[in-house]
Amino acid sequence: MKTTTIWANMAVKDLERTSKFYNAIGFKPNGDYNSDTLTSFLVGNDNFVIHFFTEEHLKQGMAGELSDLTKGNEIVFTLGVPDRAKADEWAVEIRNAGGTMVTEPVEFAPGYYGFVFADPDGHKFNVFYCKDLEEK
Repeated sequence: MKTTTIWANMAVKDLERTSKFYNAIGFKPNGDYNSDTLTSFLVGNDNFVIHFFTEEHLKQGMAGELSDLTKGNEIVFTLGVPDRAKADEWAVEIRNAGGTMVTEPVEFAPGYYGFVFADPDGHKFNVFYCKDLEEK
């Protein structure tokens, strides 16, 4: 089976709060893909799409219960950054925007540096620098 694209759909309690948070940390709004049940952003060089739907809307579309992020984890997206300094800048921006630091920035192996944060709804992201992936 061949697909043409992939994107993420995530549930949130408050679209306005979500929009403010992701705008504050530099995610790019996804054009006209916004409504009373959706706010959407583009992430990274390839413009990966993340749709944030109201919990009620996504629950209806999924025909089932959603994950309780206070009790466990769902998928964790990794956001690659070009250097350690940029990872540290992200940590400051995330705190200032109201995110929660799950782990603090740390070198967890030679050439690997980063941290995990949660957005206001508990969705987790890993901000990651890898020396082997530096842009030349």
